[in-house]
Amino acid sequence: MPRATTGKVHHKRREKILEDTKGFFGARKNLLRTAKDARRRALENSYADRRRKKREFRSLWIIRINAAARQNGISYSKLISGLIKAGIEVNRKIMAELAVSDPKAFKQLVDAAKAK
Repeated sequence: MPRATTGKVHHKRREKILEDTKGFFGARKNLLRTAKDARRRALENSYADRRRKKREFRSLWIIRINAAARQNGISYSKLISGLIKAGIEVNRKIMAELAVSDPKAFKQLVDAAKAK
């Protein structure tokens, strides 16, 4: 006896998969077998990329801090070392924001680090 493929559950599952792959390119959006593979890979990548995003932002902040620190005559590593010795706790996200939006406040941090 052949397997039934026209039932309500089968149709609902198919529609859910095809809805998830809406906007994908080519057959990945409308052929069930291809869409299932594309959806699985997309979910795997989205899981991994949520973790990768944190790494990428931290490295971006470090790049921005380093650029601003060098404009003030100090390297990134010496800036961080000086801030630790001075007992100043500012995370890299805030320091990068200061470097971009408020250079005077960042200069004060650099001066405090240079003093130590």
